Amino acid sequence: MRLNAIQTLIILLAITVGTVITRFLPPILFPHGKPLPKFLQELCTLLPPAMMGLLLVYSLRNVSFASAGQWLPECIAIAVTAGLHLWRRNSLLSIAGGTITYMLLVQVAFA
Repeated sequence: MRLNAIQTLIILLAITVGTVITRFLPPILFPHGKPLPKFLQELCTLLPPAMMGLLLVYSLRNVSFASAGQWLPECIAIAVTAGLHLWRRNSLLSIAGGTITYMLLVQVAFA
């Protein structure tokens, strides 16, 4: 399906408005000096672990446990990711370490 110029401009305008709203509305609603509302404070503590759990389930949704070669690389990479994060508390290091471990295992060890 091809879009004409008007449709393209409408889509670009919608994207621009959405971006502007998400960038400028939070500082207006929640100024720097005022405390956050209680529900937002709770969300700030609950959402990161919930998102990690969601990503874990999503990542493992198609894993087959028929043979060790099909699930062992994922489990080792998850353990490496969790270990790196508990050790250094650095998300970038954890993500990179887990990804590199998984790719090495899949491409070399369990190929």
